[in-house]
Amino acid sequence: MKQDIIIIGGGIVGLATALYLAENNPSKKITVLEKEAKVALHQTGNNSGVIHAGVYYKPGSLKAINCRKGYQKLIDFCEKENIKYDLCGKLIVATREDELPRLEDLWERGIQNGLVRMRKVHREEIKAYEPHASGIAAIHVPYTGIIDYGDLSKKYAEIFTQRFGGHIKLNTKVEKIGVNNDGVTIETNQNTYTCRILINTAGLYCDKIAALSESELNVRIIPFRGEYHQLTEAKNHLVKNLIYPVPDPNFPFLGVHFTRMIHGGIEAGPNAVWAFKREGYTKYSFKCTEFLESLAWPGFRKVMRQYWRMGLGEYYRSYNKAALVKALQKLVPEIQYDDIKTGGAGVRAQACDRNGKLIDDFLISENKHILNVLNAPSPAATASLAIGETIAQRAMSKLT
Repeated sequence: MKQDIIIIGGGIVGLATALYLAENNPSKKITVLEKEAKVALHQTGNNSGVIHAGVYYKPGSLKAINCRKGYQKLIDFCEKENIKYDLCGKLIVATREDELPRLEDLWERGIQNGLVRMRKVHREEIKAYEPHASGIAAIHVPYTGIIDYGDLSKKYAEIFTQRFGGHIKLNTKVEKIGVNNDGVTIETNQNTYTCRILINTAGLYCDKIAALSESELNVRIIPFRGEYHQLTEAKNHLVKNLIYPVPDPNFPFLGVHFTRMIHGGIEAGPNAVWAFKREGYTKYSFKCTEFLESLAWPGFRKVMRQYWRMGLGEYYRSYNKAALVKALQKLVPEIQYDDIKTGGAGVRAQACDRNGKLIDDFLISENKHILNVLNAPSPAATASLAIGETIAQRAMSKLT
């Protein structure tokens, strides 16, 4: 079981990293370890499927750089491999006067990030883009699109294994990691592996994997569940493409919005609530040890003290459908209580540091033999090929 590089985690970032490594290092032995029976079952397979353009991200940040670079790589890959996608565009709508300065900030960020085909939309023009939307101003982002990231990840896995001879070991859970001068030993529930370089892209459990080889971690993954609803089929006509609010810059979530899905239908939401289990996809999912671990983290307690009002509002919409409908009506006033039905949910692996900061950018820690990807939030899926290249190149530099 000797390998050159082992990647823990078969989500979209891990698979994109494996794909780049295998394509550019045909003589190296590369294996992906995934604890589930299939790849892309968690964050990758439970999101809204939006191809992000880069309008939200601070210019010069890893998010902005990788989003713009990864965006074009993604489009080129989809064209080459015949993956279905649609660059349908998005409307970001301000519904209150106090949102106008933030909308202007988004415009400036988008321009600095190279989105020169964006357009400012005045109140009377909004209905030309979204006939049933309402607001006082908006930005149209024509670059934004939709895709199925689960399908995309399966294609990454197929090319990695079938074209480049890589290996994916499913149902393989990592239990222990040992490090010595020559490399890393990984004990799993199936076999023991050794490698020169280990890459941790374990998503919701990336901090747990990192802790197997690092004694001090300054971040902890706090799971946040995004709960979606869907419009009933009779009301799908109320949304043409994507309608988003102006986000609160102090919180790492975009607010409830409408998203047309690549396989049909319109998603509405999500609510973003603290999940009491890392892979907790329902309101009643609970794991005592993981709940207590989150609560015991001093940084998260600081977040709770700072954002308790916002957090209670998210929970209120989670358990009160009427409150969610009211939030959605700010963007599309015609939406009524019976027009939405319960949809799916995803859980976001949000890194939180000891001082109470919710990490906004990508975060990678590394040493001689190990790279730990400790925060890969949205737009990680859009940027997967760029992030994968970045991670892979760091790993390759350690092999020389």
